[in-house]
Amino acid sequence: MRKVKVAHMDEMVPLIGKKVYVNDEEIGLFLTDNSDLKAIGNKCPHQQGPLTEGTVSGNHVYCPLHDTKVSLDTGAAQEPDEHLGCVNTYEVEVEDGEIFVCVK
Repeated sequence: MRKVKVAHMDEMVPLIGKKVYVNDEEIGLFLTDNSDLKAIGNKCPHQQGPLTEGTVSGNHVYCPLHDTKVSLDTGAAQEPDEHLGCVNTYEVEVEDGEIFVCVK
């Protein structure tokens, strides 16, 4: 695993996603209302909607296109969605306010 610096904590707003890129992959960063920092693939598994433009509630984000509920912990689309699928999840580390995403 290698750590890639993608943002600074000053850029994060609770419950608002932030789109970043690592290599050619689009990743969504999310700061939950519990101040947990999560990173998942930014494309909804249903119709590739930009998850960073969705609504964050608890440890889930709702796709702005079709309201698919995606777990920020596992990346899995949640029931009762008929279009189940999964996005990648990433470990996140914060050092001196800098945000790093861990990738292979």
